[in-house]
Amino acid sequence: MTIAEEFSSWSKSLDVKDIPEKTQFTLKFLLKDICGIILSARNEDYVKSLVETYKGSGNLISLGHSERFDLFSSAIIAGTAAHGEDFDDTFEGNPMHVGATMIPAMLSAAQKFNLDGDQILKGLAVGSELICRLALVAPTAMHKQSFHPTAVCGTFGVAAGLSSVLDLTEKQMVSALGIAGSFTSGIIEYLAEGSWTKRVHPGWSANSGMNAALIAKSGFYGPRTVFEGEHGFFEAFALKEIERDYSHLTDGLGKRWENQNLAFKPFACGTMAQPFVDCAIKIRKKIKNLNNISSITAKVGEGTVHRLWEPLKEKKKPSTPYSAKFSVPYCVAVGFVRGDAGLNEFNEKSINDKEILNLASKVNYEIDPNNEYPKNYTGTLICKTSENEFTEHQPCFRGGIKEPLTKDDIDKKYNANLNYSKISEENKKNLNNFIETLFTKPDFSKINF
Repeated sequence: MTIAEEFSSWSKSLDVKDIPEKTQFTLKFLLKDICGIILSARNEDYVKSLVETYKGSGNLISLGHSERFDLFSSAIIAGTAAHGEDFDDTFEGNPMHVGATMIPAMLSAAQKFNLDGDQILKGLAVGSELICRLALVAPTAMHKQSFHPTAVCGTFGVAAGLSSVLDLTEKQMVSALGIAGSFTSGIIEYLAEGSWTKRVHPGWSANSGMNAALIAKSGFYGPRTVFEGEHGFFEAFALKEIERDYSHLTDGLGKRWENQNLAFKPFACGTMAQPFVDCAIKIRKKIKNLNNISSITAKVGEGTVHRLWEPLKEKKKPSTPYSAKFSVPYCVAVGFVRGDAGLNEFNEKSINDKEILNLASKVNYEIDPNNEYPKNYTGTLICKTSENEFTEHQPCFRGGIKEPLTKDDIDKKYNANLNYSKISEENKKNLNNFIETLFTKPDFSKINF
């Protein structure tokens, strides 16, 4: 059996009652977190541009908007909103954003195909599991090949999740995965100027994955060896010098669930920047006057430099709020100045704040050969003032496996995002009820905001 055949066989035979409670608990967290983030971004320019593009294309709801859309555009808009502020979940071991692709796809599909709660839960479980397992095959290799892992792996997750709950045969699901390999895309050139393309990647992956599943359902034939083949996905999208371990895709299916290891972000910025924000906030409490800081040095993993530190001129003075999210110098500076790195820290006013920029100009990096990236996301800051030197170390990603966010943390983040979205109290109640009942009795009638 090929990898696609083995995964398809497992997922088609999976009964929803065999999905562990811990996985279900994580997916409920994921649903709530992503819905709050989608709402928080609903009035952003990049979301409005997509609403203008696709409005009136169908009769489905895209969360946060009163207009109606078709199956694909509904997911494109929601997926873009979910990932647009980089506040969504990530996966440790190789950063991957699962919820921003899977949740919008399943919300759209649930409306179009009248999926019940068990089907929605199963689709999310299967798709998220495949994305997480794809992340482990060749860590860092996709980034180093200039692809965005979320973009190129998300398509497979959606194709798998939807295929597992629609009336596809195992052979058709294998074809869906094969087709997804040709439909997937997403380069990381957005890093050059902080442009918007990364934001749309999860939404476009949702669109592509749904197309792959539906075309396969109609009998279109895709390659069985899409993952491990001579010209397969990893040959095309992953740097050849980094070893592949395909066993991660199929070993322990149904016994070991990688999606239980999803991490939830406390800050609205890039994954690997987050531990450094925590360090900055800790040191901030020890310094009476930030003007006395002469230098800040971050000890970093080599694999993070090309995305979060270079070009250093852009990182120390980001040209756009989005660029600032992927600048450790800026994120460290807002941690010192604001004591937070939330949605309000990444707007035009903040990226032109002289105090923040002055501090960002003092932040530099040293590559630490012992840094555990990508297996573990850590942060170390050495801050020198005119009189003292302060060092702080964050040993793991806060919100991840080793230091997970609590239910109260997720609720606080969710409520803050809803307040940021400016929806009414009635709509907040309707959304809460929708989230609580999606896996039992889905009802989309009251979330047309």
